[in-house]
Amino acid sequence: MKALLLDHRAGRRGLPLAVAAVVLVALAIAFPGAGSWPAALSVDLSGPLGRAGDWIIDNRDGHPVFLYFFGHVSNAVVVCVRAVYVVLLAAGWVGVTALAGLVALRLAGLRLAFTCVAAFAVCGLLGMWVPTMQTLALMVVAVAASVAVGGLLGLAAGLSPRAGRALRPVLDTMQVLPAFAYLLPMVLVFGIGVPAAVLATVVYAAPPMARLTALGLREADAGVLEASASLGATRRQRLLTARLPLARRQILLGVNQAIMMALSMAVIASVIGAGGLGDRVYQALASVDVGAALAAGIPIVLLAVVLDRTADAAGARLGAAPLPPHRQPLLRRVFEGWYGRLLTVLTAVAAAVAGRMAGTSLWPESWTVPIAEPVNRAVGWMTDHLYSGVPVIGGTADWAARFTGWVLDPLRSGLQATPWWLLLLVVGALGLLAGTWRTALTAVLALAAIGVLGVWEPSLDTLSQVLAAVAVTLVLGFAIGVGAARSGRAQRLLRPVLDVCQTMPQFVYLIPVVALFGVGRAPAAAAAVVYALPAVVRITADGLREVSPAALESARSLGATGSQQLRQVQLPLARPALLLAVNQAVVLVLAVVIIGGLVGGGALGYQVVLGLAQGDLATGLVAGAAIVCLGLMLDRITQPAKES
Repeated sequence: MKALLLDHRAGRRGLPLAVAAVVLVALAIAFPGAGSWPAALSVDLSGPLGRAGDWIIDNRDGHPVFLYFFGHVSNAVVVCVRAVYVVLLAAGWVGVTALAGLVALRLAGLRLAFTCVAAFAVCGLLGMWVPTMQTLALMVVAVAASVAVGGLLGLAAGLSPRAGRALRPVLDTMQVLPAFAYLLPMVLVFGIGVPAAVLATVVYAAPPMARLTALGLREADAGVLEASASLGATRRQRLLTARLPLARRQILLGVNQAIMMALSMAVIASVIGAGGLGDRVYQALASVDVGAALAAGIPIVLLAVVLDRTADAAGARLGAAPLPPHRQPLLRRVFEGWYGRLLTVLTAVAAAVAGRMAGTSLWPESWTVPIAEPVNRAVGWMTDHLYSGVPVIGGTADWAARFTGWVLDPLRSGLQATPWWLLLLVVGALGLLAGTWRTALTAVLALAAIGVLGVWEPSLDTLSQVLAAVAVTLVLGFAIGVGAARSGRAQRLLRPVLDVCQTMPQFVYLIPVVALFGVGRAPAAAAAVVYALPAVVRITADGLREVSPAALESARSLGATGSQQLRQVQLPLARPALLLAVNQAVVLVLAVVIIGGLVGGGALGYQVVLGLAQGDLATGLVAGAAIVCLGLMLDRITQPAKES
């Protein structure tokens, strides 16, 4: 009976695939061709989008919508960013560092306080104090707006299933759309400068806040809500006294994710005049100056670490029961309560005033340690000795050429030569294997939309780079993750490396790979591998460590060796985590492959960059829409698999 039921379900899942195959074969007969998408099934959007872009440019200075809405929004953003920046400069390096240390001391103790003070001191030592304050001012405004917008969207999605269903495709699009695609419409509407950078950052960073807020509200304990309702609480009271407190952990996680994504986007937004540390990194990329990029990249990493650890500490403090006074460290006890908050502010103000009176509001230039020149000398030595001519193994240029010639070129040629209807059929089959017929239909429609947009061949070029980089990432990530899961020492050694790799902006990865591998598709793939690898390693290691100890003990009692335990127990039981690692690898690799258009990656990434550089709304948005469809297709054939 069970076998008959399984056969019946398999038949029901295979029926849509059979119908789709018949339809696609009929279309292939009606529109013959090799691998290219039929021109008769394409829609040219360059005319309407071009006219829309021209209308925006022509009316930006006189239309009431721009004068009385977008103009006020732009002015408000500028005023907020400048106000925060003026306050940071007025506090001086002494006041900012003291405030960061005191806040960290109140939240988590001396260790985090020392970390925060040391991080800001290193920013000054590297000569990046003013750019760091510029980035921090932009971050404060962007994160506050992202949390507000994301929180409201999450509130609507969490309280109303209809609103949740309506917002899901919007949030999916916002997360998959590449960062460069956000910049072009923002530049057209607001011009080059801080407003466009801040609002693009808000659009990029709000979705995780919205998703996690909605998740926390939906997963609130039904028993607590029922008890609250039975006591006569109104809907508003239940929200404020039950739902929001129960969702606090997810909301704080959303704030943390918004901070990290906002920092990443703030760096990318340097392309449109955001200034700060991102501008230094972008200038270094233009001149392939690894030393200058590292000098600006280190403060970005330190800023990310400080904000991440502080947000984590705040969340843990809110969610934990207070310790008895006699068990608290003396310094923590001093800064407890309302008087502790007042003491924190007064101490920071006193430190800022003392610094101003000493005439050291900005970090003294005599205290800086330039690292650009030594780093560039080291990179120059590596380039001279590793780029080519290395005995037996060859140089990095040879590796890039072989990877391009042996992997990227054949994969691209194979995808572009495959009949379009066969690719749609394969994607549909993968969608059915991963989930339901809805999953398959969504994936097929996403891929078909790429052809309708008229960017079939560039999209397959991008897909070939993504597939090759994902394969390398998974091989390395699974191997390293298995090693980290089986060795506590390896895990401890890897943690700081993974922290740095995950917080380093994508631009910083492009510079050393260009110096080592040259310009082309191989450097873009290499940067994507390095960027996606930490997430795969973390998820793999966590999944393997969470396998039930009882299952492992049972396998050992039956005489299983270490490799047998891994293959027959740990890997099968960690399958959901491994599939999640595959999904994250696809998403992260796609993001960096697109940015690789700056270093010769070509394909859709080049079109997005070209559209931004020339202000061509049609080219940039069509390529951005194709990237969204490509990301949606890849996401659907990987993500649902962990739920099946």
